[in-house]
Amino acid sequence: MAEEDKTRARAEQAKGKAKKAVGRTVGNESMAAEGRAGESKGDLRQAKEKAKDAFKK
Repeated sequence: MAEEDKTRARAEQAKGKAKKAVGRTVGNESMAAEGRAGESKGDLRQAKEKAKDAFKK
């Protein structure tokens, strides 16, 4: 389950980065902001998984 969560975090980060880049390219600040939010959500999920791993050891 933990590996699945880590994969989901990386996917959210990648999706957010892509959306942010597309938003900047087409000049759509709203889309770029959504991308940044998605990227941050992935970052938070990844930090949570790292913290869980630290307590397991």
